[in-house]
Amino acid sequence: MKKIISVLLVVLFFCSCSEYQTALKTEDVAIKFELATKLYDAGKYTKAIRLFEQMASAYRGKPQGEKLFYMYAQSCYKTKQYYIAGYQFDSFVSGYPKSEKSEECAYLGAQSYSMLSPVYSIDQTDTFKAIEKIQGFIDRYPNSKYIAEANATSRKLNDKIERKVYENALEYNRISNYKSAIIAFDNFIADFPGTPYKEKALYFKFDSAYLLAINSVPSKMEERLNSAKTYYLNLVKFRPNTEYKTKVDEMSAKIDLELQKYNK
Repeated sequence: MKKIISVLLVVLFFCSCSEYQTALKTEDVAIKFELATKLYDAGKYTKAIRLFEQMASAYRGKPQGEKLFYMYAQSCYKTKQYYIAGYQFDSFVSGYPKSEKSEECAYLGAQSYSMLSPVYSIDQTDTFKAIEKIQGFIDRYPNSKYIAEANATSRKLNDKIERKVYENALEYNRISNYKSAIIAFDNFIADFPGTPYKEKALYFKFDSAYLLAINSVPSKMEERLNSAKTYYLNLVKFRPNTEYKTKVDEMSAKIDLELQKYNK
């Protein structure tokens, strides 16, 4: 009995392969469409994509094209081909704006671009594009059933940009480019006033100003010491019990000691 079942499975496998190869080679798009739909429904998206690609131009603008391009975009999304999926979902929305699937495709298109967003430490071009796409969806469908997920994605993407800008400013401090660090932290705090990195940004801004001041030529030291003192006060005003309190208090005391030389 087991042998018979095994033989039947082998026969079915080869028949299936033969049917797929025939569909790939035929010029009959109806045959391609029927098999592609079966493959899509069975979750065999990679095989279905090959057939969708072959007949896409033939169905563009035709009634069945709506179903085809929806399945095509979904297949790309489900196989994590997010560049193609984003493009196909965008094309679907523009080509079939009145479709009942239009809202879903607009959301999944935006999500496709968000999936291309890289880790914060590298170039964020794709992240900015994803933010634009997801915000476009939110603006267009404010009452969508996907709005909670869209807002969550938007926050995640914006947090990534925020982290990137913060790390860029911090890098100036690490390489001892203190002037640039102060400017970068100033801009960061202005652009992201509610950032969870504000305490750290205020600390490293003060640290940069302090190191710049104590390593200055005498003619610029007093002015820079006073600036550093101001940044210290900004930090302790924002967070009186800052995690850096012991260190910044010691730095502030050294600043006061140095400034006494100019008050005599």
